Amino acid sequence: MQVYLKPSVNQGGAIQNLLLRYVQAVYTELAQGCACNRFHTLEERLARWLLTVSDRLQSEDFPLTQEFIAQMLGVRRSGVTVAANTLSRTGMIRYQRGHISILNREDLEATSCECYRVIQNEFARLLENQPRRVGVARRRHRQ
Repeated sequence: MQVYLKPSVNQGGAIQNLLLRYVQAVYTELAQGCACNRFHTLEERLARWLLTVSDRLQSEDFPLTQEFIAQMLGVRRSGVTVAANTLSRTGMIRYQRGHISILNREDLEATSCECYRVIQNEFARLLENQPRRVGVARRRHRQ
């Protein structure tokens, strides 16, 4: 059975309203990301991006290569290596051969630029939802 979204959206109402609010939240994320790329350090941007990935996957552990992260952040791989090593040395993340674990979410949030919080709050405001996992004490992974 196929369900078509377009007729429901064209009728207006709740589905159209939800989709329009979601599109606005995504546009906010895009615009904030552009500003972030211009004004914040790579370390801050990496922390923001790792937090966002963690939120989307609903996990503190995920497979990511430095090459992929470099592509997503629009920087050279060597820059990601330096930033990831800094976050690793301070105990915020563990990086091992294409796998990242967030060890200290609170410190990673503090290291991240304000863009992470702005984007999370905008999604929560527009989608009538609380920011997922932001500011919530998480279990700490043992090294």
